[in-house]
Amino acid sequence: MKRRQLLTTLGIAATSVTALTPSTSTAKTMKLTLRKSNERGHFDHGWLDTRHTFSFADYYDPKHMGFRSLRVINQDVIGPGVGFPTHPHNDMEIFSYILYGALEHKDSMGNGRVLKPGQIQLMSAGRGVTHSEFNPSKTEPASLLQIWLRPRERGLKPSYTEWHPDPAKENDAKVLVISADGREGSATIHQDADIYRVRLQAGQSITHDIASGHGAWFQLIKGNVEAHGTTLQPGDAFSTDDAGTLTITARDNVEGLLFDLV
Repeated sequence: MKRRQLLTTLGIAATSVTALTPSTSTAKTMKLTLRKSNERGHFDHGWLDTRHTFSFADYYDPKHMGFRSLRVINQDVIGPGVGFPTHPHNDMEIFSYILYGALEHKDSMGNGRVLKPGQIQLMSAGRGVTHSEFNPSKTEPASLLQIWLRPRERGLKPSYTEWHPDPAKENDAKVLVISADGREGSATIHQDADIYRVRLQAGQSITHDIASGHGAWFQLIKGNVEAHGTTLQPGDAFSTDDAGTLTITARDNVEGLLFDLV
């Protein structure tokens, strides 16, 4: 199975929130590269319906091999009672963000969890682990984003960490969910990366300062947003290598993930 073969071989800081739409002069100063949802690789395997932002398994596009340390963003819908049987990984930071339903994770480090919507599990494959992921429901599908980043170094000791939403921050516009140092209760990654969950109400904006030498990727999960003259719909994404202040404005209720990467 080609998908399993690939699984075997692959192992922004200050923020503010406002309800005001940014001015045109500010909003168009940063260059964004748009990745449209309907241009992603798409495969329906029956038990699995999946869309690949970057080249993965049977989908190959030399123009979309990753962004900085970000290597894989797969949006999966898994049928009831099925999933990925035990398979190996190495030298990859792998996390799953549950969109709906549930995901049952088991690995060779002894971890066994059932993750629910909004939760994240992050596995550092390091020098080698095996794991499986199944939809435990017999009647309902499950959906998730599975995301891989390359670690800052190879051959690390495998590890596992999770992030669960804090009810006190449920309405916060931007929440740190993954970081290199685990600050603010975030899951820990072996890479210079800060990853944020973004939730905005219609008309609300956030800004994010991108330092020189960094880049940003924004993956929209639901809703519609406008950023620097670019409009995104669900499943769309944009990237930028420009330093400066990134501004994202919601046209309706929005959820997404924002990556700040060296």
